[in-house]
Order: sequence, then C-alpha cells, then structure tokens
Amino acid sequence: MSLISLMLFQLLLGNPLQNPLKFLFISCFGGMSLSLVFTFLAAIAARAQQNAALMAILGFPLIIPQLLLLMRLSNIAFGDVLQGGLPSIILLLTGFDAMIILLALILFPFLWKD
Repeated sequence: MSLISLMLFQLLLGNPLQNPLKFLFISCFGGMSLSLVFTFLAAIAARAQQNAALMAILGFPLIIPQLLLLMRLSNIAFGDVLQGGLPSIILLLTGFDAMIILLALILFPFLWKD
C-alpha cells in the first residue's frame, strides 16, 4: 500500500523522497509493527466476544506511541539534512515490537486455554 501511494506521490507531486531506501525500510518495518499490534489485539478481542469496542479501547494506547515513532522515522526519510537519533528511534520501535511478541507469548496460552 505504501509503495502504491509513493508511486502516486511521485506521479502527481514529483519525487518528495531524499532517501528512498530508508523510506522503503521504514514502510516495511512500520507495516510489520502495526500488523503485530493489531493481530495481538484481534486475538484478544475475538476471545472476549466484544470485537469492535475492545479493539478500539485496547488499541489506542498501543498504537499512538508506535505511530509517533514511525512519524519521526519518516521525517528522516523525507529530509535531506542529516538528523541524529535514527538508531535510537529504530531501537525503541524494535523494543516495542519485542514487547508485543513477548506479551503474545505469555497471554495466548491463557486466552485459548478453554
């Protein structure tokens, strides 16, 4: 989806990217991070039989920090000035993903124990 939107941006607005490889990495990494969180929340909501409400309530505090980190990362891909902090932001996002995986490993046996 991000590659299609990037092609549309390039077609309509010219090339806004200064670092296309960074943007591709950030898009793939961000998509993986978002899919981890929403898969985890969907499993919890499916077990609780309250899909829409539970997804919205549980998803909001987990998605906001992740989206803020992804926005900071994407600003680096669109800027031509060297900006510090790229490794720390990537490390934070990786830690966030590791936390979600760890929570899934701990909570899934309890969810499907029935």
